[in-house]
Amino acid sequence: MNLDDINNEYIKLQNKYGDKDLDAVLNGGCKDNPELCLIFMNPTGKNVCSSKEWKGIKAPWIGTKRVWKVLNDLNLIDNEINELIQNKKPKDWDYVFAELVYQHIEDKGIYITNLGKCTQIDARPLPDKVFKNYLDLLDKEISFVNPRKIICFGNQVSSLFLNEKISVSKVRKKAFSKVINNKSFETYAVYYPVGNGSFNIDKAMEDMSFILNKKE
Repeated sequence: MNLDDINNEYIKLQNKYGDKDLDAVLNGGCKDNPELCLIFMNPTGKNVCSSKEWKGIKAPWIGTKRVWKVLNDLNLIDNEINELIQNKKPKDWDYVFAELVYQHIEDKGIYITNLGKCTQIDARPLPDKVFKNYLDLLDKEISFVNPRKIICFGNQVSSLFLNEKISVSKVRKKAFSKVINNKSFETYAVYYPVGNGSFNIDKAMEDMSFILNKKE
């Protein structure tokens, strides 16, 4: 099973767990041994690529601003590309610009995905039982991409991915081992940096900086 096969399975799950009027938002960036994999929760209709009329890449955070600013503040993306993003309204994103952004992400050795690809119209909370339907596919996705480090955002994402109860506030800067197909992936749990988690943005930035600069 390759990444296209995995994404096709995600697309099928949209009809079961996502909004019927929206498309699944998948993944993007460096798909071949990235330095860093970022796992968020699930997409919403704010992502312009979730529209059924959008024929470009279906990747996280297209048409949004906040996450890209976080990545720029961490020096994970360049000032020039971030400035272009911050100056665009959602409707100004087109297929070419989305490809430009994700080519930059690929060049930086970053891979971005969500635990669940079930796009909702808004940021409503989803129960664990929905996300659990994505875990086997996500493991296959991670195994195929083979990142060097993984950052999970938020208690729910971290707990489900690591298969243990996680409180981000109690495991700051702690490395976990996520084993998939007998391979161990260095994984961290970090405060969610946007939306309702924004009030912990300083702690999220501190922890991510530590993770990124941690020596082997």
